[in-house]
Amino acid sequence: MSYRFIEEEATADIAFEARGKDLQEVFRSAGDAVMNVMIDNLDAIEPRESRFLELDSEALDLLLLDLLQSLIYYKDAEQLLLRITQVEIGKFNESWRLRAMGRGEHLDHERHHQLVDVKAVTLHNFSLEQADDGWRAHVILDV
Repeated sequence: MSYRFIEEEATADIAFEARGKDLQEVFRSAGDAVMNVMIDNLDAIEPRESRFLELDSEALDLLLLDLLQSLIYYKDAEQLLLRITQVEIGKFNESWRLRAMGRGEHLDHERHHQLVDVKAVTLHNFSLEQADDGWRAHVILDV
């Protein structure tokens, strides 16, 4: 599970590439990358609360986009910082279904050093593709 930020790509936004040996791992990596854009130390987020996420989409890449948007929503609506701990992805009828567990806690300004406020995931250059060594996602965040 890994991700890297791409500084030279987006001047006003933040771009990253997430990788994983399988779909579950690339989804978790992308989720951690989004959270790491907002909070400098992911280990400071303690697993005190859980949220079950169930999402459906006709396209696999849009399923990832919906998951990342959900993390931003919880941060905005509930001040809840979530890290994805478990992910199940599969086909259900004609769509893709994601079932995931997010674990985290409410934003604590003393322990969680905020970096930037992510507003949304953009569709610009958004991609999810299978590579020789697993899966790769390319994401640009509007900050």
